[in-house]
Amino acid sequence: MSGRLTSSRPYPTHVFAHPPQQIKEIQMNANAYAVRTAPDTVRIERILPGPIERVWAYLTEDEKRGQWFASGTMEPRVGGKVDLLFLHSRLSDEPGAPPPRYADMEPNGFRHESRVTAWDPPRLLGYIFGEDDEVRFELAERGSDVLLTLTHTRIASQEKLVQYSGGWHAHLDVLADRLNGRAPPNFWKLHAPLEAEYQKRFAAV
Repeated sequence: MSGRLTSSRPYPTHVFAHPPQQIKEIQMNANAYAVRTAPDTVRIERILPGPIERVWAYLTEDEKRGQWFASGTMEPRVGGKVDLLFLHSRLSDEPGAPPPRYADMEPNGFRHESRVTAWDPPRLLGYIFGEDDEVRFELAERGSDVLLTLTHTRIASQEKLVQYSGGWHAHLDVLADRLNGRAPPNFWKLHAPLEAEYQKRFAAV
């Protein structure tokens, strides 16, 4: 992830390239920007196709998580070791180079070692992210769909709030594409306009 509030602004235009049968999903995620809920906290939600066990697998299993976020091992218990390998260029078949500020993240990626802080399958996953940040994923069934709520707390600076919000937004867009059987666009092409948008949104807070 690049890490290094609901509003009237339109959702990123790439979603409108999807076929008409995905209008329901687009409408449900129409206000899908991250919201700053505290000076050091952002929350972002997505409605995803179920069942809940399938979404949980994409959060916790190496191969599936590597399709939208980062591959690597995760010990299934509180206190368990997390070893993430980020390779953003491999999240899509569409080519695209990172912007200069993130050039050191490619082509070999980078690793992040962490530990699990919450483990309650298939509804709650948490782990340390960055220096001392914590990320929590909460899953709740909504009929045949699943509401994913991601909360990232203890973010150290305004700059990182912007970076992480753009990164999570782009990663969750890739996850939604994967779960819906679509080929996602290049991560960096998603991330650049989102980071610019969050810069505007959080500048006004």
